[in-house]
Amino acid sequence: MKKKLLFTLFLCISCLAFSQEKTINKLSAVPNPFTNSTKIIFNSSYSSQATFTVKNVLGKTVYSKKLNTIKGRNSVPFYKGNLSKGIYIYTLQDKKQITSKRFVIQ
Repeated sequence: MKKKLLFTLFLCISCLAFSQEKTINKLSAVPNPFTNSTKIIFNSSYSSQATFTVKNVLGKTVYSKKLNTIKGRNSVPFYKGNLSKGIYIYTLQDKKQITSKRFVIQ
């Protein structure tokens, strides 16, 4: 009985740990701050479709793009276009995770 209980507990903890595995990691913008363009770099645990969005400090979406990621290192160029100087929040979302960081346009 104890063995069954311990096995069940181990199985539940293992499932919980795997369900919280990060699929997107090492997200960064290089250079940051930037004046005209930056490169969004991240690692993905598997190939999938993701959405890259940029929001201003008021929460309004100012840029959005669908991406096809590959397993491993990915990079996405971002050009400021007609965005003004300031702080922006960029987000990368796949089926399992949402990761956000900020960059500064000078």
